[in-house]
Amino acid sequence: MQINTHLQQLPGNYLFTEIANRTQAYQAAHPSARILRLGIGDVNRPLPAAISDAMHRAVDELTRVETFRGYGPENGYDWLRQAIVDYDYTSRGIHLSPEEVFISDGAGSDLGNLSELFDTANSVAILDPSYPAYVDTSRMAGREIIFLPCVAEHNFRPELPARKADIIYLCFPNNPTGTVLTRKELAAWVDYARANHSIILFDAAYEAFIEDPDVPHSIYEIDGAQEVAIEIRSYSKSAGFTAVRCGYTVVPKATGLQAMWRRRQCTKFNGASYISQRAALATYTAEGKAGLSANLNYYKQTARLLMDGLQDLGYRVYGGKNAPYIWCETSNKMDSWQFFDFLLNSCQVVCAPGVGFGEAGQGFVRFSAFSNRDDCHEALRRLQSL
Repeated sequence: MQINTHLQQLPGNYLFTEIANRTQAYQAAHPSARILRLGIGDVNRPLPAAISDAMHRAVDELTRVETFRGYGPENGYDWLRQAIVDYDYTSRGIHLSPEEVFISDGAGSDLGNLSELFDTANSVAILDPSYPAYVDTSRMAGREIIFLPCVAEHNFRPELPARKADIIYLCFPNNPTGTVLTRKELAAWVDYARANHSIILFDAAYEAFIEDPDVPHSIYEIDGAQEVAIEIRSYSKSAGFTAVRCGYTVVPKATGLQAMWRRRQCTKFNGASYISQRAALATYTAEGKAGLSANLNYYKQTARLLMDGLQDLGYRVYGGKNAPYIWCETSNKMDSWQFFDFLLNSCQVVCAPGVGFGEAGQGFVRFSAFSNRDDCHEALRRLQSL
């Protein structure tokens, strides 16, 4: 028996596990401390009534013989796939068919599973810093990784790979830096992929936070992108589904990968739950949209509060607009984990160390707008007292 040595060589703890461990250790040593958690990108606003009602109706259907359902289609119910095409793409002038949409239990699963479409000999380009799962899943497969440093001097926008990359992970609005790309900037990546026969795995989990009209909500707003891009979306942040678990991936026929992905899913995935898909469908109703808009506005205002507050305290910050994350330079030239420990121990504020997202994130931390507004006010007050 031989184990996967690539998996064995991963760091002992996933970034957010390490954050949780350090926070729990501090809480155990200081049980009366009120810790303000501004590090994890988990939502805190309740589901709108329209979505909750849809889930209750779905549960009720499963209690009656005449409306009971067992296994659903592996790729998702037709009614949800059609709604996604109509509301998320056709409304933006993008032409897709429901057969190109695959419902999942969240973006995180698909971002890792998509790597199974490609031979391990393929090279992978990943922004540095970036969401850690891109790196970890690539390392699990033993692929060569081409890191693309994103630095403050370029406002954390990546440069095109200097050599051929077969697979490219892009996330915009970006996690963790909050950076966005204009249409012209994103078009350069599509042109690169077409010229080099590369495939882009485009993580659009935060597109609902975009406000700038020159920032595309989908990579398919760029001509030719359907030939070279797979887009992954989630209802987790846009609709508060972190506990509900539902998302989708678009694999256009023009990529030549749609049939392979369908075959993979039918073998290794039994489909998202009927209840979560009914909840997702409700996000496209007038009542659902109104409820989600209120929640999104709450997070956007919180992001602005954090960004402005940190700037007023003298910190150099990025993001916060078109994105729910604030990327903040540490003070006194502390490294990321030193600053994390400093904030935790001195004012009981938890952030996410930038180096956990990649070496180029050293000297930065990430604050999340997915936090209670009162906690953000209190965190800024405590930071000011330092």
